[in-house]
Amino acid sequence: MALTEIAKDRLNHELEHCGLRPTKQREHVFDVLLTWRDHPTADEVYARAKEGMPSISLATVYNCLETLTECGLIKAVNYKRESTRYCPNLTFHAHFRDRKTGHIHDVELPDQLTKELNDLLPEGFSVDMIELNFYGKAEGVSANRPHSH
Repeated sequence: MALTEIAKDRLNHELEHCGLRPTKQREHVFDVLLTWRDHPTADEVYARAKEGMPSISLATVYNCLETLTECGLIKAVNYKRESTRYCPNLTFHAHFRDRKTGHIHDVELPDQLTKELNDLLPEGFSVDMIELNFYGKAEGVSANRPHSH
């Protein structure tokens, strides 16, 4: 696993914009998230990160995830009392949580829907972020592996 030049440039740019510098650990955690787009928890990111960087600590992974979230490189996805999960998909999309498997799937949303949702706001209001989550169960889809776009 290694970040593509485009991903590395994006990482470097956003970290610099936040007044931070890239580190090997930040690059590695970001790479793990881009490689495995299944909305992992911090513990899952840690287990995956250790495979390629055995010296990385859980605290470092948590710090990297916090930094990547604060710099707008990933999103934190929260469901009620569950562990936070992380999503590198920064396009406008929703999440579907399969209540049977616990898997979270990206749901791509058409641009027209964004306009329609913005039009619902009272005059003088503007949107910074929309979070749209679906809950249910996947029927007729393999329950063993998450489905993402």
